[in-house]
Amino acid sequence: MSASNAFENALLDLILTNVDLANMGDVTGLRGSSTAGSLYISLHTSDPGEAGNQTTNECAYTSYARVAVARSGAAWTVTNDTGENAAAVTFPQATGGSETATHFGIGSAASGTGNLFLSGALNSSLAISSGITPEFAAGALDVTVA
Repeated sequence: MSASNAFENALLDLILTNVDLANMGDVTGLRGSSTAGSLYISLHTSDPGEAGNQTTNECAYTSYARVAVARSGAAWTVTNDTGENAAAVTFPQATGGSETATHFGIGSAASGTGNLFLSGALNSSLAISSGITPEFAAGALDVTVA
């Protein structure tokens, strides 16, 4: 079974931009949060998988931290069944350690296990070592719901 394009877009809008998913259930549909809050972007050294959480294969270079991104239309765009970051996402500069990020995740927690909602492969892997500041330009992080 597959979700329709309209539902995929609406679900991504609800998750990423806090826009109500209209006409689902009662007249008000599935409503966004009264306080939108943030989602937390994580970096991973391999695919965290559908059964993973935010710590599964998560990067751990010295000074690494997840990045908070607001659930808003200023932070995310949703078109053609794809959600993507609308602004640059910049991680803390590595002050030690060395690893290669291949995936990113979008989850619920600033740190710790947290729920991993969505994840995706980076367009190209990123070698991280001391002095490197991982940054992704607007539109570089794409997710879909299928």
